[in-house]
Amino acid sequence: MSERMKRFLSSLPLHVLVIAMAVAWLLPTLGLLVTSFRPVQDANTSGWWTAFSTPKAGAEYTQFCAGCHGPAGDAIAAADFSNPEYVALFRRSVQLAATFDNTLPDGSIHVPEDQRPDAQQLADILTQLRGFAGVEARPRFTLSNYVDALVGYRGRTSYEQDCAAGTQSADLTCDFASDLGNSRGMARAFVNTLIVTIPATILPLIFAALAAYAFSWLHFPGRMWLFALLVGLQIVPLQMTLVPISKLYQQLGLSSSFLGVWLFHTGFGLPYAIFLMRNFIGSLPRDLFESAYLDGASHWTAFTRLALPLSMPALASLAIFQFLWVWNDLLVALVFLSGRQPVLTYQINGLVQSLGGGWHLLTASAFLSMLLPMLVFFGFQRFFVRGLLSGAVKG
Repeated sequence: MSERMKRFLSSLPLHVLVIAMAVAWLLPTLGLLVTSFRPVQDANTSGWWTAFSTPKAGAEYTQFCAGCHGPAGDAIAAADFSNPEYVALFRRSVQLAATFDNTLPDGSIHVPEDQRPDAQQLADILTQLRGFAGVEARPRFTLSNYVDALVGYRGRTSYEQDCAAGTQSADLTCDFASDLGNSRGMARAFVNTLIVTIPATILPLIFAALAAYAFSWLHFPGRMWLFALLVGLQIVPLQMTLVPISKLYQQLGLSSSFLGVWLFHTGFGLPYAIFLMRNFIGSLPRDLFESAYLDGASHWTAFTRLALPLSMPALASLAIFQFLWVWNDLLVALVFLSGRQPVLTYQINGLVQSLGGGWHLLTASAFLSMLLPMLVFFGFQRFFVRGLLSGAVKG
């Protein structure tokens, strides 16, 4: 056996394991993505993988009708279920049930009493026949779920259909640009999330960079003790501070305000941010800063002209961490903003009804919420690994 074959066989289990893990992660995501583009009726009655197969009759048709009419519905020319004009004659299930008592040419009853479907099965058969014959042809994929999620539609059909019929709810005007501002919609929540996330990401970066420079290149009494105290604050659970800070915000008038959420995220993001930035800035060459000081540079000049430009990998990785943490946060937004200024996580949480309804909107909303984090991650990913490793390895 050649050396190349031995290396291939030795690495084969690892490759199989990696591929299996990738499939396990990607397959559910693919299912959610496909479901987000399917009409609500199809999403509620069939799996996402059926979107790529040829439409066919369902289990009820197969059980009660396929034996005589055939799997394709065209076995009897006088009752061709593949003919849209023939199926269109049966607008309601009672019209289909009326044919059960018909007498066939051989004198037998069309459907004997003990072989007839119940009311629900009959309704399902009619629905299957109408879809099977193309009487109620629906597109396999649609953007309706995304439109409904953006405007906050909560009806039984879709935003476009309700607006066309004039049966929209009172909080919708059917002016799409105007309805994007609906407080129940994802578009409004998307804007609120941006308002929360951008300052709550930038403020920790600024304060952490300043503190990291001070801990690295300024000498003052108790510097290391203070740094150790800040690092130790990372173990404080966020949940145990919610009640006292909420009471403090009520006294200060910061409840349900963006400022309160910015300050909370900044405070809880700073310990790790200072730890990461201090390790990076502290590992920069000492000779570089000493040369700058000998040339008359102040600490502010050394910070802005040397430390910050050289710290871009660490700043970028820290920005990604903080952005994703704030963007995906539900608990802090739920406590300090609630439904007055809903963010994406709060809005998504309210989409699923107690009995599981509305989950087709959940899939569309989930992909709307992950769109910007994915752009941020792929935009800064070249700094990501470099920034993570920067503070871990010295030399």
